[in-house]
Amino acid sequence: MASDSNSITISGNITRDPEMRYTPSGVSKVTFGVAVNRSWRNQQTQEWDEQTSFFNVVAWRQLAENVGASLSKGSRVVVSGRLEQRSWETEQGEKRSIVEIVADDVAPSLRFATAEVHKVERSGPGDGGPAPRPAPVAAGGAGGSAGYDEYGEEPF
Repeated sequence: MASDSNSITISGNITRDPEMRYTPSGVSKVTFGVAVNRSWRNQQTQEWDEQTSFFNVVAWRQLAENVGASLSKGSRVVVSGRLEQRSWETEQGEKRSIVEIVADDVAPSLRFATAEVHKVERSGPGDGGPAPRPAPVAAGGAGGSAGYDEYGEEPF
């Protein structure tokens, strides 16, 4: 998770289809834009005013793959991550820099839509997945049946 001093969460609409690229070593990276609209009533005119802010978002590895497979221009999303500044020099020698959001998580917003979630198989902690769970231990009791499930979790 991003540190508290540099974390950001935005909710808005994707402005361009996510663009997938790969590093020379094969690591996936996706970039896309998000427009965040803010509206408020002007107290003097009683009319609605609106401001739109645009953010560039970068996601890596499995998150990048999932974004690329799931989202497109116009999708409403919630993005959480950290702000990062990147600088470079153009071929003409001009110095440029940009501040972008490096995403820790991207989710479809359910405010105005529904979504169907499909779990992706993960192999372990190296690819962002959890460490493998220990083998379940059956709980004692009549007939030797384990409680709600093999891991002792209650249903919801």
